Amino acid sequence: MRIGHGYDVHELIPGEFVMLGGVKIPCNYAIKAHSDGDVVIHALCDALLGAAGLGDIGHFYPDTAAENAGRDSSEFLQEIFQKLQSLGYQLSNADITIVAQTPKLKDHLPAMRKHLAKILQTHDNTINLKATTTEGLGYIGEKRGIATHAVVLLKQES
Repeated sequence: MRIGHGYDVHELIPGEFVMLGGVKIPCNYAIKAHSDGDVVIHALCDALLGAAGLGDIGHFYPDTAAENAGRDSSEFLQEIFQKLQSLGYQLSNADITIVAQTPKLKDHLPAMRKHLAKILQTHDNTINLKATTTEGLGYIGEKRGIATHAVVLLKQES
């Protein structure tokens, strides 16, 4: 068994939606980023890569590469998962916490969970998603940013 932790944070700017966990969520903000800025998937990718000892998402998908501009982060997750499968890893579980003052996420968590489980070829109950606020404190509480923590457990096939 191998454990990995991932973290990602991005600035919020005026906009019409945010992309989180592969789900387009309407709101008055957008995520400022080189790709689609999906902090949920970015943190999950880092956790998966960390558990396998393969570095981080920036190594594979640098924000300086033109081909990653505006790219759907679900593609990153799919490619990373395929790499892990080729190395004999299976996802045991993932626990993900989104830290955001806005938008409210409770009603969107099931769709995110379903999207992530489909990419990771697992059951919905293997992916746990939670959302919390910072009670108005700091840059997240001031609605200037959004962050995600992800922890995964991988098992290697023998």
